[in-house]
Amino acid sequence: DDEDLNEEDPLEFDAGFGNIIVVDNLPVVPKEKFEKLEGVVRKIYSQIGVIKEDGLWMPLDPATQKTLGYCFIEYNTPQEAELAKEKTNGYKLDKAHIFAVNMFEDIEKFLKVPDEWAPPETKPYAPGENLQHWLTDEKARDQFVIRAGSDTEVLWNDARHLKPEPVYKRSFWTESFVQWSPLGTYLATVHRQGAAVWGGATSFNRLMRYAHPQVKLIDFSPGERFLVTYSSHEPSNPRDTHRVVLNIFDVRTGKVMRDFKGSADEFAIGGTGGVTGVSWPVFRWGGGKEDKYFARIGKNVISVYETETFTLIDKKSFKVDNVMDFCWSPTDPILALYAPELGGGNQPARVSLLQIPSKEELRQKNLFSVSDCKMYWQSNGEYLAVKVDRYTKTKKSTYTGFELFRIKERDIPIEVFELENKNDKIIAFAWEPKGHRFAIIHGDGPRPDVTFYSMRSAHNAGRYSKLTTLKGKQANSLYWSPAGRFIILAGLKGFNGQLEFYNVDELETMATAEHFMATDIEWDPTGRYVATAVTSVHEMENGFNIWSFSGKLLYRIPKDHFFQFLWRPRPPSFLSPEKEEEIAKNLKKYSKKYEAEDQDVSMLLSEQDREKRKMLKDEWERWINEWKTLYEEEKMERQKLRDGEASDEEEEYEAKEVEVEELLDVSEEILSFDSEQ
Repeated sequence: DDEDLNEEDPLEFDAGFGNIIVVDNLPVVPKEKFEKLEGVVRKIYSQIGVIKEDGLWMPLDPATQKTLGYCFIEYNTPQEAELAKEKTNGYKLDKAHIFAVNMFEDIEKFLKVPDEWAPPETKPYAPGENLQHWLTDEKARDQFVIRAGSDTEVLWNDARHLKPEPVYKRSFWTESFVQWSPLGTYLATVHRQGAAVWGGATSFNRLMRYAHPQVKLIDFSPGERFLVTYSSHEPSNPRDTHRVVLNIFDVRTGKVMRDFKGSADEFAIGGTGGVTGVSWPVFRWGGGKEDKYFARIGKNVISVYETETFTLIDKKSFKVDNVMDFCWSPTDPILALYAPELGGGNQPARVSLLQIPSKEELRQKNLFSVSDCKMYWQSNGEYLAVKVDRYTKTKKSTYTGFELFRIKERDIPIEVFELENKNDKIIAFAWEPKGHRFAIIHGDGPRPDVTFYSMRSAHNAGRYSKLTTLKGKQANSLYWSPAGRFIILAGLKGFNGQLEFYNVDELETMATAEHFMATDIEWDPTGRYVATAVTSVHEMENGFNIWSFSGKLLYRIPKDHFFQFLWRPRPPSFLSPEKEEEIAKNLKKYSKKYEAEDQDVSMLLSEQDREKRKMLKDEWERWINEWKTLYEEEKMERQKLRDGEASDEEEEYEAKEVEVEELLDVSEEILSFDSEQ
């Protein structure tokens, strides 16, 4: 695939001038001041990177023997040249000389600009493919993508026929990983020269490419309008940190809307995960599916940008002393941020909710003796749970409690929530999607407990209540169905893939199962099916299983060198909540059609089963007949070996006793006779 990328649009120049910059607006000086000016320029630019030997060239005018007011500087790497351009373009040497810095490669582009403007050629409109065509599948199936070995495949989950149905397969489609866009419109692939997105009505065609050499990570905005790409580059000086490049592309046009460059340290604050010390994703998107805002965390600041102009709101970041983490509401332009204690506890830790773009503080909660803090939004943005690990009075141990914010209620009331045994270790926490319940795995023993709570009690809608506790479970992870109601209590890693399918409405276990050594669990976007997978983290048992929501194993697909399993996301339903409620009430009326289809499929499967059994029986009989024919063909040979006896029947054999004498040994013995006898 890289070959056609190179043919159509070479992403790197063959000339290899990417490490050279042109510095303009230098003072014009005579020959005797040349060395002094060169020393000043070298001092400024050698602070940014290593200038090659003879890598600074300042041309002279042959007629006047004066400098021409510009110079060329060649660095060891293109990254250093880029950084020098970024840091010194607009640098003020004195009142009369402000540097204008360009990449040498760009000069060639500028020279090619025609002197006279010509209107762009208008192309006739050609309608594009329907990129949502897969949603019109008559069987209402879902798609998923898998990567195994060098192959990437997209398949339908045909649960009725108990097998996947192929859609598209390609070898070496990506060089590292694939990723669906959040609404399922695009499949992104990652290559050495950049990223690409694919989609289409019946196949997967390349729709756009995004040039970013050595790209390592990508991230879509929630509404699929923008794509963030990230790369990290080794510094030429080992003492320096990695150099980071981030581009934000318009997904449809492929245009770079904004780029960010700097050291890894500048992007390392807050969050978890990432590579080479960078918190990923660096940018977090806010304002729901409209992709209106994105923000990043810095040292004592949060920078919020709006996507109309890709500039900071109010042209400045807002200061938050010691801020460590932040997250957006999934539905509203509300930021939740956490700042730990300052001054040895004189200034308490705090969680604040800020309205964007006004930056108005909606709610704040001070927290004392805090060891650590983590924030969890519910998918509808109705609740925020703040998990707070606090030190005991002796500071020798910690215990955990929760602050529960009711975002949609007046004045945003907060409830303090603690477990019955507040010293229990919290292993996992998860909100029910689109619901009012949450689940917690807690305990210190090898088999922890799982407790379910509701944000609505029977008598008071504004108070949480406990639903039930399940004692001694082999579970360390929680996986709610995207539609709520059902949850999988999973025991991964040390528990070797224990699965318990639980109905929270009825508070009962539907099934228990095991997928030995499972590493991943993924619900499909409708909440009807679940995939469990063993990826190449383990050398053995690679592949995936598909289960029904209630825990019935539907089919199992083994795959060697199995890397990835991802369900294709679905966009939100166009149905109103009222219409969905009406469908739920009249489900029997709607389900008749599908029950009839299920009956047909069931009969077809039974027919196929009968065909299979008949085929096996026919094969058995053919095998028997082959042996019978061979038996008849060898009859004369057997008769000859039996001295003319014709019969093979054992009952007709006649037993004869034959005596055989055999001389075993001969020995001589001399006997002595007594003479007196």
